[in-house]
Amino acid sequence: MLISFFNYLQYEKRYSQHTLISYTTDLNQFMEYLQTAYAINDLTLVDYPIVRSWVAALATKKLNAKTLHRKISSLRSFFKYLIRQKLIAINPTLRLRTPKIAKRLPIYLQSGEMNAVLDTVSNFKEDSFEGIRDKLIIEMLYGTGMRRSELIGLTQQDIDTFQGLVKVTGKGNKERFIPLHQELLANIEKYRHAKNNKFPDNNNEAFIVTDTNSKAYPIFISRIVKKSLNIINTLEKKSPHVLRHSFATNLLHNGADLNAIKELLGHSSLAATQVYTHNSLGKLKEIFDQAHPKSKS
Repeated sequence: MLISFFNYLQYEKRYSQHTLISYTTDLNQFMEYLQTAYAINDLTLVDYPIVRSWVAALATKKLNAKTLHRKISSLRSFFKYLIRQKLIAINPTLRLRTPKIAKRLPIYLQSGEMNAVLDTVSNFKEDSFEGIRDKLIIEMLYGTGMRRSELIGLTQQDIDTFQGLVKVTGKGNKERFIPLHQELLANIEKYRHAKNNKFPDNNNEAFIVTDTNSKAYPIFISRIVKKSLNIINTLEKKSPHVLRHSFATNLLHNGADLNAIKELLGHSSLAATQVYTHNSLGKLKEIFDQAHPKSKS
């Protein structure tokens, strides 16, 4: 049952490798719990008290709310699949409650801080392939708002310098097009030239490559971003997603429509994009306090 469910997630739902690993971990833990606590392997014998006891056992491990929420979600998805396939008659997860996750405001860089980061990256091995690539990685993440996985997945053909667009393949293999500003287009051409000089026999379709012309990988990208963001001492988090948050927040601060930001980010619903309005409201209040005569009285 597990194997058919994972095949469904991979080939029909087209879930990312990261999500598949999470589901595999969560459900294997549940199956192990069934054998250890109840000595059963037959999923038709699983009822609400059993799944509730598993959640209670997880709670004793002091998992954070987000992790516990994900594990319950994995179990729900699995049993919904079994119901659809008519492999079980009753869904034992229907009455399960998930813990509320406290919403954290996105951490982002002000435009001035972002300029300082780009200036620092420019001064590091400025004329080398590595320096040009590292700067482009920062600029692509900030200039397009794409996810780390989306940047890694870019191919040479995804960049259309003539129309000034990049084709991004996001979650669920959904494609979207993001405009590229002129400075970013110029730096893409600079990177391509440096890449061709560094690897004259290049046959790697990946757009971003490592020092040895291998396709970039998550830790490689994160390491470059963290190194670049280290100059901002006040920054709580230094990850590629901070640049995505910065892209969205700064667009909103400068009057961009929320629906347009949703499309650029590749969000499936507006609710995911609305988190940026909290930061925007803070900015508006700051402007109000500075400009409105009554705010100072």
